[in-house]
Amino acid sequence: MESIIQSIRNIALNDIVDIAIVAYIFYIIIKNIRHTSAERLLKGIVVLFVAMQVAFALNLRTIYYLISKTMQLGFIAVIIIFQPELRKILERFGKSKFKLFGKSKEDKDESLRTSIANITKAAAAMSWHKIGALVVFERNDKLDSIVNTGTIIDASITEELTRNIFYPKSPLHDGAVIVSENRIKAAGCLLPLSSNLSISKELGTRHRAGLGTSETTDAVVLIVSEETGTITLVVNGILKRHLAPETLERLLIKELMPAEDENTEKKSFWNKFMRNEK
Repeated sequence: MESIIQSIRNIALNDIVDIAIVAYIFYIIIKNIRHTSAERLLKGIVVLFVAMQVAFALNLRTIYYLISKTMQLGFIAVIIIFQPELRKILERFGKSKFKLFGKSKEDKDESLRTSIANITKAAAAMSWHKIGALVVFERNDKLDSIVNTGTIIDASITEELTRNIFYPKSPLHDGAVIVSENRIKAAGCLLPLSSNLSISKELGTRHRAGLGTSETTDAVVLIVSEETGTITLVVNGILKRHLAPETLERLLIKELMPAEDENTEKKSFWNKFMRNEK
């Protein structure tokens, strides 16, 4: 314990900077290899490293020798095999403009606004052609259990992709699309139906599924009726029906970007106040 305390006391500013830089590098690497084949390889390397340490502690010399040599050769193999992933990471470093943790808030907000605009355009088009749609926007409550019932897509949100998913002849058009972290995470997902007996009988399965999801999570659910083309947004178990595309876009911004919306209101109030003063 005394040696630990002494080591802490000997930590200088350059040690803290050194540790912070290494931690940041590992953060960037892990962030960029998530959900890729490189992630599974990294897990395998960790398992081998742990096994090597166990073999060393138990004095299993042969196993320790084999694992250590495998890891030495494996390091070269990793560079050769995963050259595209390494190149991708380096390219992101070059485009990052040295921002500490990826995209700035302004960039993220702009990207989210673009995604909301694309979803709104797709909803308007599907409403006009009376194509049924069901889109769930994940917020604080994770929807992993629902994502697992569908087909993983993990793609950027575009109007064309959204419309193609819900095209009547598409194999995924009957299920729900899950939007998570500003990406289409999965499609063809199954949602829990609402047990509310007071729901209007004119509402179909899509509306009951959207309402059921909103009742059990904090997700925002967009529904386009196949029978009438009506656009509905479900928030906190409340159905907001017969929405125009402009109203839908405004509500999505309000629900998915509350902080920005609040700041906008404050700026608007301040601008009005300044104009009145003049």
